[in-house]
Amino acid sequence: LLSYLSFYFRWWVKKTRIEKKSAFIDLLCAVPLQQIYGCPLGGIGGGTITRGWRGEFCRWQLNPGIYNYETVIANQFTVCLRCKGQTIYQQVLSVERPSTLQSWNWGYCGHYAFYHALYPRAWMVYELPGQKVVLTCRQVSPVIPHDYKDSSLPVGVFIWEVENGRDEDVEVSIMFSLQNGMGTKEDRSGGHWNEPFALEKDGERVAGVLLHHCTSVNPFTLAISAREKAGTAVTHLTAFNPTGLGREVWQDLLQDGRLDSPTGQSSLTEKGEVTAAAVCASCRVPARGHRTLELALAWDMPCVHFGSKEKLHFRRYTRFFGSGGDAAPALSHHALTHYEEWERKIEAWQNPILENSQLPSWYKSALFNELYFLTDGGTIWMEVPPDCCAEDLQGPAGTGLSHLFPFLREYGRFAYLEGQEYRMYNTYDVHFYASFALIMLWPKLQISLQYDIAVTVVNEDVQLRQYLMCGQTAQVKLKNVVPHDIGDPGDEPWQRVNAYLMHDTADWKDLNLKFVLQVYRDYYLTHDSLYLRDMWPVCQTVMESELKFDTDNDGLIENGGFADQTYDAWVVHGASAYCGGLWLAAVCMMCKMAEVLGDAEIQQKYMAILSKGKEAFERMLWNGKYYNYDSSGSHTSSSIMSDQCAGQWFLGACGLDQGEFEVFPKSHVVSALRTIFEKNVLGFAGGTMGAVNGMRPDGVPDTSSVQSNEVWIGVVYALAATMIQEGLVEEGFRTAEGCYRTVWERLGMAFQTPEAYREKKVYRSLAYMRPLSIWSMQLALE
Repeated sequence: LLSYLSFYFRWWVKKTRIEKKSAFIDLLCAVPLQQIYGCPLGGIGGGTITRGWRGEFCRWQLNPGIYNYETVIANQFTVCLRCKGQTIYQQVLSVERPSTLQSWNWGYCGHYAFYHALYPRAWMVYELPGQKVVLTCRQVSPVIPHDYKDSSLPVGVFIWEVENGRDEDVEVSIMFSLQNGMGTKEDRSGGHWNEPFALEKDGERVAGVLLHHCTSVNPFTLAISAREKAGTAVTHLTAFNPTGLGREVWQDLLQDGRLDSPTGQSSLTEKGEVTAAAVCASCRVPARGHRTLELALAWDMPCVHFGSKEKLHFRRYTRFFGSGGDAAPALSHHALTHYEEWERKIEAWQNPILENSQLPSWYKSALFNELYFLTDGGTIWMEVPPDCCAEDLQGPAGTGLSHLFPFLREYGRFAYLEGQEYRMYNTYDVHFYASFALIMLWPKLQISLQYDIAVTVVNEDVQLRQYLMCGQTAQVKLKNVVPHDIGDPGDEPWQRVNAYLMHDTADWKDLNLKFVLQVYRDYYLTHDSLYLRDMWPVCQTVMESELKFDTDNDGLIENGGFADQTYDAWVVHGASAYCGGLWLAAVCMMCKMAEVLGDAEIQQKYMAILSKGKEAFERMLWNGKYYNYDSSGSHTSSSIMSDQCAGQWFLGACGLDQGEFEVFPKSHVVSALRTIFEKNVLGFAGGTMGAVNGMRPDGVPDTSSVQSNEVWIGVVYALAATMIQEGLVEEGFRTAEGCYRTVWERLGMAFQTPEAYREKKVYRSLAYMRPLSIWSMQLALE
């Protein structure tokens, strides 16, 4: 451990202090926990802006994979009520009392406000004290399963429902103010400017302000807008100083419930100067009546560089809205005229689950709200450039992937981070768990991701580097093995893979197997036979690479005496329940794929391995109640691992868990799951925190590694799915509920579910990929 810390510290100083770059995992400067987050805005891969549950705009990911955790205080909704030509109430809908914009009426009483989130929508209800007026702001983002156009759009819509409980008409105005930028030092770099816009198309008119943020790298435009319709007036203020008192804005609105709507663009900001803009939608609400005001936020950063600045990438939405940087008006118009259709599709998807009285309400919240990470995981969805040819994507050795180029050209390339703090794209040992959300909801993105992984399998990167855990030198990427990840947003993803520097993952035992398991699972759920045919040679290649880990030729691979799998700090010796189980499941799927493709020779080969391997697995690891952690005979080899049935989880998800394809005896699987439930779940923290990764048979957590006594939320959701598959439905829900209630309720980690926590005081890696595995619970239920 000491030598590792010394290697890591030297590397960290070089990276962060000398090269002035971010570490792929920064163990010395973790992101501080803020219990403030709500539902993020935006579709998939165009960047995200997260609002807190008190309405603040507080987490920004516009530069791909890079997060700013700044609450921008000028970004607010303000309400103005007028009766009989007089303003009777004007209030910023924020509980804050900031040191800037002090002419504004801050400090809304939180007692009169309520927040609800069901991703990709959220509701904020304001019961305006003493006014007999209730405002409900419904926030909608275009995150729509099986939609590959609108789901890519960088927009959010705010639908304000106004209920007037008075016996007289009231004129209601909602003002949306926004700073030009993300609250970073770039906001003061000078050269930014704002301008009003209006766009009329198909009889629908949308008006607002464009805020042009003119940085040298990845410039962008923000747009605030509102929908004009009969009875709704839209006015604007092109520019104001968000660091001053804000008197001019406040008085402008107070005077007549409208803004002055100056024409022409603002002047460029000076260095050190910040600018903001506002748009206001107003309507008359009859006594005891109801009206709706519709506002939107869009952002247009069409072309992006990653940290290396080597290649220019085009976001997916540019396919539909162009890459000229002038799409914000059209995006705003599209959002405000299509959100009703989006909501119909969202409700058609969610309602069957929400209306199912057999499902507990916490599960409905968890299932949809954990999906936030698909957009807010530093997510990118890029077009293949028009001048790109098949060879550019396939590399020197990828010519066998005949459908790769047309597929990526049609659906683009998708990547998301392992976690907001673990900055590696498509970390594959973790994506294995999370992939259920993609394959069930956006299957083309899962298949696109798999093609990208397949390309890196057959290619190599011979550059040598030193690994931090052992100090050894090895090449970046070995040929014919699955990579750990496809790169760091601070470098050049896809082009330079394996940003992970802890271990040389060419010797990891799980990555190759997880590729094979996903290929068959994807085929089973999509029936895409072109994909299966393309992937079949790659599956054979990675299984050949894996066979060398069966050192004694007993049909079962052995771990190498180090932490050579996703539990990258938990050492394994010899045969193991986790990797051995994944191996047998992958061998079984090789047999099944060979049968589907009519490859009798390969089928025979893997049937023979499976027969031997099953016998070895049972003989070496089954102890009469569960599968031992490993076969080393050490004092921890008899630990009860919560993830020991991971192979069975995937087999069950693909209908390969019975008859001729039964790999693990049913009675053993059920016994192991019952043991885990009794020891790792009920025996840990009073059964209220999910399943601890490792438990000793005597009921004490395994403390042999920093990971064995953690709870991994994504692993728990997968375990719960396995229980449900095996008929232990009540146990599955009880197991998963502990994680949901711990993260979303007790620890206040909504919309930032971590990788791990311990029973007391410790959590790790906020906003992490693996918990998307909850969608495997839904597959099991279906």
